[in-house]
Amino acid sequence: MAENQRFLALDVFRGMTVCFMIIVNSPGDWSIAYPPLLHAAWHGFTPTDLVFPSFLFAVGNAMAFVMYKYTTQNSSNLFWRKTLKRFAIIFLLGFLMYWFPYVDFQTWTLKPFAETRILGVLQRIAICYLVASVVVYYGSKTFAVIFSIVVLLAYWIILYAMGDAVDPYSMTGYAGNALDKLLLGEAHMYHGEGVAFEPEGILSTLPSLVNVIAGYLAGDFIRRKGVTYETLAKLLMVGAVLIFVALTWNMVFPINKKIWTSSFVLLTVGLDLLLIPLLLYVIEMMRKTQWTGFFVVFGKNPLFIYLLSELLLITFYLIPVGESNVVGWLFHDVFGSFASPVNASLLFALSFMMICWVVGYLLDRKKIYIRV
Repeated sequence: MAENQRFLALDVFRGMTVCFMIIVNSPGDWSIAYPPLLHAAWHGFTPTDLVFPSFLFAVGNAMAFVMYKYTTQNSSNLFWRKTLKRFAIIFLLGFLMYWFPYVDFQTWTLKPFAETRILGVLQRIAICYLVASVVVYYGSKTFAVIFSIVVLLAYWIILYAMGDAVDPYSMTGYAGNALDKLLLGEAHMYHGEGVAFEPEGILSTLPSLVNVIAGYLAGDFIRRKGVTYETLAKLLMVGAVLIFVALTWNMVFPINKKIWTSSFVLLTVGLDLLLIPLLLYVIEMMRKTQWTGFFVVFGKNPLFIYLLSELLLITFYLIPVGESNVVGWLFHDVFGSFASPVNASLLFALSFMMICWVVGYLLDRKKIYIRV
């Protein structure tokens, strides 16, 4: 039994996820990047598409160790107080991040709330954390599995029945888009696709719950069983089965990150269940930990470092340098002076990631861990 053991491999997994998330979110130029560092245009899958679901999976991993304490203390009041507090803080941080910098510096007026994006990455994490916490706290593990299966099947049925008759899985035919426009309003939605389309919308949040629940079940299994060859083998087998089911389901329900299809959920959970045992084997069983310190820095302050990366990048775009801004200057004039455009774009992303890492390293050195 490994009830109270902390696993370095899970911290590394969380840190790797944050590290890669910063890299893919901060190219020097979005139109110039290596294909694996871009999301799939619509249907399909790239390594970048694994980042956000892996973050959700890591949230579930962490829940496994927190929920165990709640259940042993048998205090529903403590559970609700902690859970609702975390939900509210994470959701609010995500909302304020999209409103940043709050002021239109050309007119020196407050940026209107009516044009502020309501949902997003942190908001989805908050909602998934809240709902998944309730499911695993009040339900058994069997219930959590059944709940997940029902959610994935129900999402498929909803999209097929309520979406466009010709192509219910297209951007224009996706049923969730109409729901977001009705409940949120186009002004409060993401417009990066050229139209009002919310990739972290209301309906697609439903299947993303399963990524968190799967992370919880995997983390709880590791917590209870410890790191043994049997544990690793079972995780690998489940991961392989889920990938097979995902690729089979893909023939009728395409793998798609932007509408978070059920086949996408199974594929990403399956891949995470292949990666986690690999890390456990290398770090916990072989004791090869010399390389882990870099990623642990990200893993110890994941929410803060992610939020820092987003706000700092926005700030870089706001600071003028010549006829451009800090991002454009570093990309074109600094890295572009000796590297090809695609490599200059990558070098900016890597350098920006290192800036965030240094902040995390300084916090770690001072034993400052910002949690909610």
